[in-house]
Amino acid sequence: MSILRCFHESYYKGVISDAELRFSQYQTGRFPESYTHKRRPVELVFFYVFNDINQTTAFEKQVTGGRRKKRSPYK
Repeated sequence: MSILRCFHESYYKGVISDAELRFSQYQTGRFPESYTHKRRPVELVFFYVFNDINQTTAFEKQVTGGRRKKRSPYK
């Protein structure tokens, strides 16, 4: 799991398998549809390898207080 701080002080969290590769992709804007694309540069502020996805999900709920904001279909 990683947490990135975006340019305008917003945060993005995600599950990744290759931290160096994915961080490079976020920085270079490889995925124009991603949340971070218009919020670059980004800074990696947290990274941790969990043994399974259930641990990752439990940690994510702790970080967000159990709330998950629904994404708008409109950008």
